[in-house]
Amino acid sequence: MAPLELFFDLVFVFALTQVTAFMADDLTWIGVLHGTLIVLLLWWSWIGYAWIANVASPDQATMKALMLVAMAAMFLIALCIPEAFDDGAGGLLAPLVLAVCYLVFRLMHLGMFFFLAGDDDMLKRQLLRFTPSVFGATILLVVASQFTGWIQTTLWVAALAVDYLGTALAGSNWRLPAPGHFAERHGLILIVALGESIVAIGVGVAERPISWAIVVASVFGLLVASVMWWAYFDVSALQGEHALSVEPIETRPRLGRNAYTFAHLPLIIGVVFVALGLKKVLEYVSDTEHHTLSDPLKGVPLAALFGGVIIYLLGHVLFKWITVHALSVVRLGTSAVLLVAGFAVGPVPALGQLIILAVILVVALVVEAVVYADARREIRRELAHH
Repeated sequence: MAPLELFFDLVFVFALTQVTAFMADDLTWIGVLHGTLIVLLLWWSWIGYAWIANVASPDQATMKALMLVAMAAMFLIALCIPEAFDDGAGGLLAPLVLAVCYLVFRLMHLGMFFFLAGDDDMLKRQLLRFTPSVFGATILLVVASQFTGWIQTTLWVAALAVDYLGTALAGSNWRLPAPGHFAERHGLILIVALGESIVAIGVGVAERPISWAIVVASVFGLLVASVMWWAYFDVSALQGEHALSVEPIETRPRLGRNAYTFAHLPLIIGVVFVALGLKKVLEYVSDTEHHTLSDPLKGVPLAALFGGVIIYLLGHVLFKWITVHALSVVRLGTSAVLLVAGFAVGPVPALGQLIILAVILVVALVVEAVVYADARREIRRELAHH
């Protein structure tokens, strides 16, 4: 893992914190939709460079220069997030600045890939099929910047559809020579995202006098984040990396695209939603001027807290099915329980809602560890051997 890649990820985590703050300031379903669209854009930005860094080391001088330019563009995109759909008074037109920076970011990615393709004609043909989605998506974002309301939102959806569907339809003749590195990059970005949920806890109460309610909420919030970390890194990450490593090199890019580029997206979206829910719980238990300890989360914050974990778990189910063709029954069942619990805990105070969520996740983790104890040991033994 090159230091520049870690440096690059710092800009991405700042962008994620901006998304959480963006949705916290607009606790409506439209705000959730807009926040999700921004996450989709950020993910597609980051994922391109994960593929680039797998083909060539970012320590090369040309790669360093281009990645630093791309980082600057991503940082400006992050700064524009609060005004991505509603430009503030004065200054530049933020939605247009965001669209232009996204274009620069994608052009850096495309240019680096063509440079690295060299004499690889098959990869060049893949890039040519991929190029229309780059320009099509960014043109739609530029057009969207000139509108507001549902027209702007629709154009955003169209732009991201061009990006995602265009890439999927362009084929999978990419190059993935270092599967271990590729899996590690995705594991680290998930840790970065989970770290953002911890930041959401701390930022929400950093300026408040410490209280028992804050202590309890912080501990259970950290417990939720820890279980989410455990769910991925205990076995799933190892199985995914092994599956990618043993996949024939001809079909490995397709598996990498499906299991990591696409199936990791719900993991990131789920973490961002959970961060929003945790941020609101800590706000409820610490802001005694506007809330009491008996106030429950309602609407968007409650849906984000429980729904984020559900999306995260279902992302795990999808990832495991794609990589090892196994169905995670416990995680599917836990998702169903959380869906019912999300409706049932409506009258429960916010702190109680968080505790119930944490208890359900811990119980699920224990059940999974006990039921599959022998299988997990066998998996670890086999993977250690390989």
